[in-house]
This record gives sequence, structure tokens and C-alpha cells, in this order.
Amino acid sequence: MPDCLFCKIANKEIPVKLEYENDQVVAFNDINPQAPVHILIIPKAHIEKVSDFDLKHRDLITEFVLVANEIAKKKGILNSGYRMVFNCNKDAGQAVFHVHLHLLGGRQMSWPPG
Repeated sequence: MPDCLFCKIANKEIPVKLEYENDQVVAFNDINPQAPVHILIIPKAHIEKVSDFDLKHRDLITEFVLVANEIAKKKGILNSGYRMVFNCNKDAGQAVFHVHLHLLGGRQMSWPPG
């Protein structure tokens, strides 16, 4: 998508410091962090929202979790705890319509979340 901010980041048209990259996803720090660790994990392919996932995305969905675990370990929050969040559509708080997983940690999380 030519005007998608996250596509531009994934395609390295907008430079950001990547925390992680492989052939399916990239990860980088959120510009408005809600926790000491707040990393966004995005697919390189444009997918607008979680509700667009189907069976062909099962490997990508697994990849999100595995990458989040790897980053949590790297950031020192694997054992203390962390939260993984997908927001889907406007009412859930999705602001950028390119699927992204929020990895949050480094502080006590409250419940309910919002």
C-alpha cells in the first residue's frame, strides 16, 4: 500500500531503528510508548487488520508470538511478564491499518486493560 506508514517502515522507506527483522516481520519501538518496553511487531506484507487473517496466515500468526518471546527475552522481561496486544478496528484503538502486535512490559500491568 503506497500510503501505509508501516509498509514504508517495512520497506525501509522510512528509517527506524529495528529491534528485530526476519523475512516475515520487523519490530521497532512505539513512538508513543505505554510501558518501558513497547515494541511493535509488523508483517512485511500489508494486512489491514487481525480480522483479515485466515488459514493462509497461520505461520505468520505463530511468527508474531515467537518473535515477541524472543524480543521479551532480549529486553529482560521474559520472566517478569509482558503483554501482547492486537487492536482490531477503530473501537479497539487501531490507529494504523496495518496489522501490528504491541509487545508491552517492564512494569506492572493493570486489568482490565481499557
